[in-house]
Amino acid sequence: MFSASRIPALNRRTLLQAAMTTAAGGLLAGSAQSLLAQSIVAKPAGAKGAKLVLLGTKGGPRVGGTRSNPANALVVDGKVYVIDTGMGVTAQIVKAGLNLADIRAIFISHMHSDHELEFGNLVYNMWAAGALRTPVDAYGPVGIEAMAADFWRLNRMDIATRMADEGKVDPSTLLRAHDFAAKQGPVMAEGGVKVTAFTTPHPPIENLAYRFETPYGSVVYSGDTAYNPALADFARDVDVLVHEVLYVPGVDRLVQKANGTPAFRNHLIESHTTAEQVGQIATRARAKKLVLSHFVPGDMDWITDAMWREEVAKHYKGEIVVGRDLMEIPLG
Repeated sequence: MFSASRIPALNRRTLLQAAMTTAAGGLLAGSAQSLLAQSIVAKPAGAKGAKLVLLGTKGGPRVGGTRSNPANALVVDGKVYVIDTGMGVTAQIVKAGLNLADIRAIFISHMHSDHELEFGNLVYNMWAAGALRTPVDAYGPVGIEAMAADFWRLNRMDIATRMADEGKVDPSTLLRAHDFAAKQGPVMAEGGVKVTAFTTPHPPIENLAYRFETPYGSVVYSGDTAYNPALADFARDVDVLVHEVLYVPGVDRLVQKANGTPAFRNHLIESHTTAEQVGQIATRARAKKLVLSHFVPGDMDWITDAMWREEVAKHYKGEIVVGRDLMEIPLG
């Protein structure tokens, strides 16, 4: 618990102005409070059915362009499950018309900033907006528990002030973070949603792929992964496979633009799955639908949807969806 009595008196107007400036990672500046307030009542909860919302589809921490950083929302019977929290995720949730108060759990694939940078900020925005009323669980690789604790320490002054001035409860009691250390196994089961995780390589670290079983169908989210046939086995017969994708000619252009070295190029190729390889994975998995996301590179306009699709279609003959931010994919 945080003690407000240990924090020196602060200028309330200054704190509010700072909050407005930094809300949602700086992406909700100016209209932050109104947008967050709207998101609490954006849509009535309890709607039957399920859908996947692609909140951010760009791979890597680069900012700008037409795509936001990696984030997704699986909505099942009005409950929202967030998968990865790249910068801008709170703003994207609001734009998607989803209700912050309906978020039930957060899943982090791995500890790269483009996938977890706004993990703490998302929960904090929920708390500040009054949308965090019951505990939310967060799951991820080893380190997510420490990251949550560090976030509360980082923001202890604002937390203590808001608790004293607004009567809010300690937000650290409303976030339950869980390290996942197994190579594969169950993660969560509630309200008809069952989640399992599978560890797959993303050199130099490991990544968690997640499989969601719902009453309306199944979804597998690859996260970031090198080419890994074992991931296809984990995704066997899935209804929707959401897989990261890399376009080799685009990587060559990216390396050239960044004055990168052959080692940098090799790192990108060895840490991700090329579009052609994604088609192989989807075929081996017998996926009913393949959704491409986490595009590497994701900010080069000369790479068309047809180019992505053509490479994948060399090996996969099923339905191919080239993902876009805020795209909705229904289940069932």
